[in-house]
Amino acid sequence: MAPTYVYDFAEGGRDMAGLLGGKGANLAEMTRMGLPVPPGFTVTTEACRVFLESGEPPPELDRQIGEHLAALERAAGRRLGQVDDPLLLSVRSGARFSMPGMMDTILDIGLNDLSVLGLGRTPERERFAWDSYRRLVQMFGSTVMGVDSARFEKVLAGIKKQHHAADDTRLDTCDLIRLVETYQDLILEETGEEFPQDPAEQLRRAVLAVFASWNGERARIYRRREHIPDDLGTAVTVQTMVFGNLGPDSGSGVAFTRDPATGRPGVYGDYLQNAQGEDVVAGIRNTVPLQRLEDLDPASYARLRDCMRRLEAHYRDLCDIEFTIERGTLWMLQTRVGKRTSQAAFVIAGQLVDEGVISPREALARVDGEGLARLMFPRFDSSGTGDVLARGLPASPGAAVGAVVFDSAEAVRRSAGGERVVLVRQETTPDDLPGMIAAEAVLTSRGGRTSHAAVVARGMGKVCVCGAEELTVDPDGRLFSTPSATVREGTVVSVDGAEGLVYLGAAPLVDSPVMRYFEDGGQPPGEAAAQVVRDVHRLMGQADANRRMEVRANADTPEDAARARRFGAQGIGLCRTEHMFLGDRRPLVEAMILAHDEAGREAALNALLPLQREDFTGILEAMDGLPVTIRLLDPPLHEFLPDLTELSVRVARHDALGRRPDPRDTELLAAVTRMHETNPMLGLRGVRLGLVVPGLVAMQVRAVAEAVVARKRAGGDPRAEIMVPLVDTVEEFRLVRAEVDRVLERVSAGTGVTLDCPVGTMIELPRAALTAGRIAEDAEFFSFGTNDLTQTTWGFSRDDVEAAFFSAYLDKGVFRTSPFETIDREGVGRLVGIAVTEGRATRPGLKTGVCGEHGGDPASIHFFHETGLDYVSCSPFRVPVARLEAGRAALGAAGAGAGAGT
Repeated sequence: MAPTYVYDFAEGGRDMAGLLGGKGANLAEMTRMGLPVPPGFTVTTEACRVFLESGEPPPELDRQIGEHLAALERAAGRRLGQVDDPLLLSVRSGARFSMPGMMDTILDIGLNDLSVLGLGRTPERERFAWDSYRRLVQMFGSTVMGVDSARFEKVLAGIKKQHHAADDTRLDTCDLIRLVETYQDLILEETGEEFPQDPAEQLRRAVLAVFASWNGERARIYRRREHIPDDLGTAVTVQTMVFGNLGPDSGSGVAFTRDPATGRPGVYGDYLQNAQGEDVVAGIRNTVPLQRLEDLDPASYARLRDCMRRLEAHYRDLCDIEFTIERGTLWMLQTRVGKRTSQAAFVIAGQLVDEGVISPREALARVDGEGLARLMFPRFDSSGTGDVLARGLPASPGAAVGAVVFDSAEAVRRSAGGERVVLVRQETTPDDLPGMIAAEAVLTSRGGRTSHAAVVARGMGKVCVCGAEELTVDPDGRLFSTPSATVREGTVVSVDGAEGLVYLGAAPLVDSPVMRYFEDGGQPPGEAAAQVVRDVHRLMGQADANRRMEVRANADTPEDAARARRFGAQGIGLCRTEHMFLGDRRPLVEAMILAHDEAGREAALNALLPLQREDFTGILEAMDGLPVTIRLLDPPLHEFLPDLTELSVRVARHDALGRRPDPRDTELLAAVTRMHETNPMLGLRGVRLGLVVPGLVAMQVRAVAEAVVARKRAGGDPRAEIMVPLVDTVEEFRLVRAEVDRVLERVSAGTGVTLDCPVGTMIELPRAALTAGRIAEDAEFFSFGTNDLTQTTWGFSRDDVEAAFFSAYLDKGVFRTSPFETIDREGVGRLVGIAVTEGRATRPGLKTGVCGEHGGDPASIHFFHETGLDYVSCSPFRVPVARLEAGRAALGAAGAGAGAGT
């Protein structure tokens, strides 16, 4: 029996999104709910995958589409392409995950040179018929036949200019007939093929074109950014056309059940009279607020509001709805759980809890750490912003500063060079996606808050201001003008997405309310606090109550330690002692390295001892009562010496001039040359330093021990832990551990203070992970250094390869994300799992954590939870993110559910 590749809307439901795509599943769900949905059917993602793998559709697909089309024709009482009153169809993509504007749509399938006459059989429908036909020819020509869409736009712009028409609604029937003829000539000229007149051929080719658009450049770029798998494929919805371009009693719009930018409840959206849905999304004409529909068509507005209430109650979330009104009849064309800004995600989750719609645990599943991080970004200081350059619609909040650019390529070029940019367009199209990703903000002169620019920017967390009508954008002249100024490419502007304002120059920044909340220690906010702060506080409390893993911080100074504690850290997972050897202490390290005998080296170490002790005392005080894991010196010693090339040039210059070089330069050059390594990160560093540089471990451990004694005598509760880095074998660890224990015992005996400092190791080499069972015989805890573990497992240097070939690897699908950003579960993650399992088999209850940068990455945190780690450690500013994600990870499958960008 042949697989089923086509489902009628009445046969599916929202739980079939993997097979029917999000659009098809939700159309089926609305049909089952009894909402007014134009009839249709969905071609499955499975059919798409067959096409993508073989280059041909499944053999049974044409027959199955034909059967469903025949049923559609019988129900409508009209046939596709019939001459007098043709049935027309729309063909739209619908992937499992929302990808707004990234794939293709073709409307008005079924029109040809004869049926257009039947569609426009009465004088009042004649213009509408030719308007629909020109849309089909344009969409089909670009999407299916490969003609550059800019060629069509150029023709349309020419005709509008000739007739002084502000937009295409001002063109009459004769203009539209001429437009169709010109479009058809353009297709023949570009492709050598005439626009197809057979409606069945139009439908078949449109379906295959939507399949093929899954692998289009803009779709691949979007998936890579949003971490959507490449092998899912897209479904295709085929639906009876309804028309919003039949005159002033018709129109199309987009509605949200709550404000996706701020989370505020109420009617939110855009409406455009005498327009099809693509006009609203494309932003080519400025819309009116959805509330205006109540005056324009009260009956349709009331029906729409009822549908919105039913959908939000059914989906228990913010719903994004597309609709069309045809001569006073409302039709629902799409719904989905709407994309929203980070602020809206937290506020809406809180509202739904208050309304009894979802539980606090469900609310936690609907926000995410990256959204929280965006809420911590700075905002503009309104007292120092200066005069407003332009005003538009606040489509996606945030503060962004950058140089103005007018096309995607320039945005990408400047961004790659390290420059922050603001992409300015009349309206954006899916082809602008690379530029939108590269830009800090998007500014358009046209379009509403549901336009392509607004929807995509919100989904990506980008700042966006749309519909700034006072902007006249001249991309050819590389400038835009306002009544008060002309702004050329490269000029720096500031874009306030929360207020919809644009300022000339770089406006000053201040901490966001959420950042101030964390800086104040996360205290319960008062009634005067912003709603988003109150909702963040509530969800952080839920996350903390829910999570199993602790969250620690990577901190090397008392100031960082204090900030981390305010942000909710439960200790320090990594204190890097090498950072304490820089600055004005560097000469002491140089003296230790250059020492000719033990006395000289001991003198240098003795000079470093009180400085290290003071550092540790301050950090232990800031983290009083909480664990502080102190890593012994890790990097190669040559990193504390001058650069070899710089020293060589300095000495050679003196030689060339016949002068005697500075003796210290000569001595340093000899030392640097002697210590030079081809691969220093795989050379004399970590535990190896402790074994071959006498006195180094003893000095550091003594400094820790004496700091613990000082804090205890001051009435504190210091909890220092000593971590040995870069261990390869248990024998290395035992040798260093023996010295650590001797120093601790000596300090304890000399001061009369009992010292309990656990000694563990950093697992950052594959061999250590594979022999963790033996290492755990002596190590009291493991901390995974996933940065080095990733480098040594993959066999590449992060600094060298990220710029060299990572982008190519991402393009080719070798990586879905950089393994330095998100843990490589199959390789590095497996090593972590082996080490945890074998370490605990030897030492039950072995404490394990991670202190690499992955400790602050949301996806990695979920993996560490699943693997059974006790804690993650990250930079102080990522501590709130890690707390939230650790709580979400404890939700299990629910924790991987809808987030701010769903």
